[in-house]
Amino acid sequence: MKFGSVCSGIEAASLAFKPLNIEPAWFSEIESFPSSILEHYYPEITNHGDMNNLPDLIKNKLIEAPEILCGGTPCQAFSLAGLKGGLTDERGLLTLKFIEIANSIDEIRVSRGQDKSIVMWENVEGVLNDKTNAFGTFLAGLCGIDNSIEVKKWSKSGVIFGKSRNVAWRVLDSKFFGLPQQRKRLYVIATDTSLNPELILFEKCNSLEAEKIKNIDSIYNSNNNNSNLFSYNKEKNISLKSNCKKFEFFREYTDCLYSAYGTKWNGNAAAYNGSLFIAHNEKVRRLTPLECERLMGFPDNYTNIPNAKHTSRYKAIGNSWAIPTVKWLANQIISKVKDDEVWIDNINVDIETKEYKLYMFTSGILKLQNDVFLNTSLSSNEVKKGDIKDIADNKPEEKLFISAKASAGMLRRKEERNLNMNYRLENLLYQQSQQLAIL
Repeated sequence: MKFGSVCSGIEAASLAFKPLNIEPAWFSEIESFPSSILEHYYPEITNHGDMNNLPDLIKNKLIEAPEILCGGTPCQAFSLAGLKGGLTDERGLLTLKFIEIANSIDEIRVSRGQDKSIVMWENVEGVLNDKTNAFGTFLAGLCGIDNSIEVKKWSKSGVIFGKSRNVAWRVLDSKFFGLPQQRKRLYVIATDTSLNPELILFEKCNSLEAEKIKNIDSIYNSNNNNSNLFSYNKEKNISLKSNCKKFEFFREYTDCLYSAYGTKWNGNAAAYNGSLFIAHNEKVRRLTPLECERLMGFPDNYTNIPNAKHTSRYKAIGNSWAIPTVKWLANQIISKVKDDEVWIDNINVDIETKEYKLYMFTSGILKLQNDVFLNTSLSSNEVKKGDIKDIADNKPEEKLFISAKASAGMLRRKEERNLNMNYRLENLLYQQSQQLAIL
């Protein structure tokens, strides 16, 4: 199978898909550093740059109309870290261009007697709460419905059967797919109306599996609970010794790795709960680019191409996809796309019109019948815990350690804003800040 990649970034999709023999047909990326990554690793695959040009290239048969279209259009329009402008933001409008690309691919494929493409789209879960109803507009466009679909509040998972496509969506968290990073992302799968995308995105399970999934948070110990986010328990301290070096982690998993980590690392929640810091021989430092790669499931030094700057690497990694999660999705596509099993009839429809049927699921476990349940949670049936100790980089650069001045600044802001801080992190930062007094 072949796939076309939109907003390709550094191509997490290619790394996730390759073991399943799904190969790239083309890329579309405009940012300089990610484009350099693509050229470095995939010189034989053309990067067509601006995604706005893709519909004409496809319709004129200048590029392939592949079996799969995947992409994560810019999240800043919907992200808590952005301005949340939704479809009033030029970046948010690229979501609608993504639909046009999908339609262009299907137009060519249908004219050739081929199946329609499978569409996979990823974004921040904030799109579900967007004030411009971007998600309702996006779903309507994918399904071939003229007017935006309006609901009071979008659920974290669901299915819609439309005029031109069926679409399933679900929020998944990478910390249950083997990565020690809390990274909740919305994944959307769209198929032809003859197929059932819900069989790709959701899994049935029995009562024993259902009980395990209901308690997925228990795979991490209690010092990660929100109520204890800033506490320190020496007995539960996560430490590692390697080559006579001591690593100390403040959490069992990190907060979501964000694209601005290279430049804005000391002003958000992660700076105070300690999740994006490591104590190295009792000196606090930021994560290295290598550690960030490991947090996302990339091969070591994947972004360390010639002339790569740290800020470029941090941004590209933070904007990318969690590879194990996408690999699970790709495997589901391969194994489930032709299944024709029907379980949706056991669930009440939320909205039914002449144009579509909409089902919205609560996140967790739904009972279908007897000992049969449906997993709509943040995790697949196979819950995997990531080990934070696996990300440790033995050779951090000195510039990544927090200086005495920066330590004092973080403590000052903590006091000025009356913020909580991880007890152990605060203690270590205080020790480092005292070097100013000595100087």
